[in-house]
Order: sequence, then structure tokens, then C-alpha cells
Amino acid sequence: MHIILVSDRLATARTITITARHLVLAAFILLLTVLAVSTLFSYVTVRHAAEVRLPFLQSLLVSVREQETQKTQDFLRENLNAMAVRLGQMQAQLMRLDTLGERVAQLSGIKPPEAKPVSQAGQGGPLLVPARPQSAEELQRQIDQLSQRLETKSDYLGLIESELMDERVKKNQLPTALPVEAQWNASGYGWRIDPFTGEQALHEGIDFIAETGTPIVAAAAGIVVTAEFHPAYGNMVEIDHGNDLITRYAHASKLLVKPGALVKRSQKIAEVGSTGRSTGPHLHFEVRYKGASQNPNRFLQNAQQQKVALSKRR
Repeated sequence: MHIILVSDRLATARTITITARHLVLAAFILLLTVLAVSTLFSYVTVRHAAEVRLPFLQSLLVSVREQETQKTQDFLRENLNAMAVRLGQMQAQLMRLDTLGERVAQLSGIKPPEAKPVSQAGQGGPLLVPARPQSAEELQRQIDQLSQRLETKSDYLGLIESELMDERVKKNQLPTALPVEAQWNASGYGWRIDPFTGEQALHEGIDFIAETGTPIVAAAAGIVVTAEFHPAYGNMVEIDHGNDLITRYAHASKLLVKPGALVKRSQKIAEVGSTGRSTGPHLHFEVRYKGASQNPNRFLQNAQQQKVALSKRR
């Protein structure tokens, strides 16, 4: 675009050439000017509306503030409603947890913590008046109460878990599993006539009559402390179950474990035989506490009762 300027002051006409670049630059400057003026006007009117005391500006400012306040209140109310719904779900879950805790308590024998007495009379009936929205303070108070109940319930269930775990460990360490699937009262514990000398002698264990090669299993979990040949006991295994409790398995034809091995309850450790001071294939089983022999019948009766009960179910 060419613009020709003609004036009496100019000796000759002047020509100005305007390119597209000049037009874009002029439009950009104009836009910046409009934005600056509108921003300045908005700042001055809103910032100093109260000082200028213009009714229109004051009403506009009040309307803007009311809208912002309403949005904030709506946002808070939505959050409070969501918190109230979540709180109700947590209370329902806690009620189910209380019921489960009572059932577990009956199994463990531990009494649940006594609930605080409620002085209110019985209540009920239809909901006639809509429930009012709860405030943030009320929700916070209920959350604190729920947190306290959860902490108490957690401690209580932790105690039950500890008791049940102790009971399970003790049961697993007591030699109550039958070491051989055979009759175990063929030769009882106590004084009897020795088959070799014909004299009175203390029989410190019980004998399981079984065929050679019959599996011998650990009566309880523990650590093998002896797995060797003994002149009287023949091939013998001793397992330490902790708390000064040891079981002994004698006259085996074959040993399947070594000293230091950790064995599980009912794990195969040897096979029935007639090694050592023996008149025929059998397992001589002993239970010793602090080195003194104990009557294995007291430990194995439980296993025998469980076996009979299982056979009846079948």
C-alpha cells in the first residue's frame, strides 16, 4: 500500500509504503492498548469501588463476592456430604468387625472389652423429619470417636491373635502326633518284666508294633539333636522341641535325618526296624522333660481321640 503526502511545506510529494508487517504491528499495538486500558479500568473500579461509592460498582462487587462465597459453600458442603457418607460406611464396617471379634473371642476364650453402658431408652419408628446436614465440627467429633473405637478394637484383636498364635505354637511343639500308624499300647510305660533279664525294669517309653520299613514321623516340630546308632536303642533319633522337651525314636532300621535338621510335625524321619536291644520290629517311643522320662500316653491320647473322631465322620 502506498500513501502519498502532499503539503505546502513540502517541496515535493512524499510517498509512504505500508507493508503487511506494518499493519500487523499496528494491530498488535492497538490490541495491547485496549487490554491495558480495560485492565486498568477494571482494577481501578473494583479496587476502589468502596472508596468511590458508585452504586453500580458497589452492587457489581457485592454480586461477585456473593457468587464466590456461594461457590465456596457449595464446595465445602459437597465435601462434608462425602465425608458423612464415608463415615457411615466406616461405622457399618466397624459394626461387622465387632460381630467378627465377638465370634473370635468365643473361640479364643478372651472376653471382649466391656462396652460403656447406654442410659438411653429404646428408640425406633419411621423417620418423619429429614436429617439435617452435619457440620464439620460434628463430623470431626464422630471421626475422633470412630478412630478411638478402631484403636481399641485393633488392640483387642491383636491380643486375640497373639493368644491364638501362642496356642498354635505350643500345640505344634507338643508331641501329640502318632509317630507310627499302629497300635501304641502293646507295651505300656512303667515297670514291667524285662524280656531279656526276666527281672523288674522301668520301661521309659511305649512300643508301636509295626512291620519293618513302616514310616516313623516326628510327633512334633523341632530340631534333630541325635541321629545315630546306640547299643541299646539301636538306630535312634532324638528331636528337641524346645522348653526342655525331647522325643526319642528307637530301634529304627533306617534313619532319614541328620543332627541339626529342622523337622516339621508328622515329617518322616526314619523307618521301623529291630536294631539294638530288641526282640522284633517295633518303634520304642519316649518323651523326656528335663532329662526325665514322661508317660507318652498323656501326649498321644489327644491324637488317638482325633483319629477316632475323624474315622467316625468318614
